[in-house]
Amino acid sequence: MSEPRLSVLKTYKLYVGGRFPRSESGRVYEVTDGERNWLANAPLASRKDARDAVAAARKGFGGWSGATAYNRGQVLYRVAEMLQGRREQFAAEVAAGEGLSKAASRAQVDAAVDRWVWYAGWSDKVAQVAGGANPVAGPFFNLSTPEPTGVVAVLAPQESSLLGLVSVLAPVLATGNTAVVAASERAPLPALSLAEVLATSDVPGGVVNILSGRTAELARPLAAHQDVNAIDLAGAAGEAELARELESAAADNLKRVVRPPDSAGAGWTADPGTDRLLAFVETKTVWHPVGA
Repeated sequence: MSEPRLSVLKTYKLYVGGRFPRSESGRVYEVTDGERNWLANAPLASRKDARDAVAAARKGFGGWSGATAYNRGQVLYRVAEMLQGRREQFAAEVAAGEGLSKAASRAQVDAAVDRWVWYAGWSDKVAQVAGGANPVAGPFFNLSTPEPTGVVAVLAPQESSLLGLVSVLAPVLATGNTAVVAASERAPLPALSLAEVLATSDVPGGVVNILSGRTAELARPLAAHQDVNAIDLAGAAGEAELARELESAAADNLKRVVRPPDSAGAGWTADPGTDRLLAFVETKTVWHPVGA
C-alpha cells in the first residue's frame, strides 16, 4: 500500500519590472487560511525590494503615460479577460484568505472583473470629465487636460484581497500612472496571482510592481521615497498611528496622499465613482492664440 503523498506548496515571488525576483533578503512567510492551514509561501519583501520596485515603476512610466488613452484601455481590458479565465483559482484564494464561502468568493471575483472592465472603459473618457475649454477675456484658446502624476505607491486593502486591490490599482493605471503595490499582508495570494496575469498580458514591464510582506515595513520607505509622487493609504485603514506617520513622511516631497477609509472593513462593493480616477492626475493648462 503506497504512502499518501505530501502536497508541494507553492513559493511565490515578487513582481518587479516585469520579472519575478526573489526577495532581496531571501525571506518568506507562511500564508495560512482561517483554520491555520498552510497554503503557500509568500516573499517577505525588504526596503531594498521597495526601492527596486520604485526604480522599475519610474522606468516604465514614460511608455505607459505616453501611450494613447484608447490603447491603455485595451491593454487593461485584456487583463480583465485573463482574470475571468482564472476565476476559479482566484475564487479559491479569496475564499481561503478571507474565510468566505465558495459562492461569496466567486461573487467577489466577478465584481473585481467587472470593476476592472469599468475602469478600463474610463481610460479614454477621463479627459472629457476632468478637462475642458476655459473661457478667457482675450483672443486665446485656454484648454485644460489631465495628465498622470507619476509613480504611485498603493497599499492594498487588508480585508478585501482582490476586489479592494482592483479598486485601488485599476484607477491608477487607467489614468496613465505606474504603481508599486504592497499586497494585503494577511491574504497576499490574489495579488501575487494577479502578478502572473499581468506578466502574461499586454501590460509592459514596470507598469505594475507587486510586493508582499509586512505592510508597515514596506509602507515607510515608499512614503519617504523621493521618486514616489503619490501614495494611497487604503491598506493602513484601522492603523491611525501608522497612517499619520506615513502622511507625515509623504509631505517631505509633497506627495499626493489618499487617506485610508475609516475602517479596515470598508465597503469596496459600493459604487466607486470617479474620486480615485481623479486623485492622481495633474491638470495641464495650455494657452493658444486664436487665428492664423
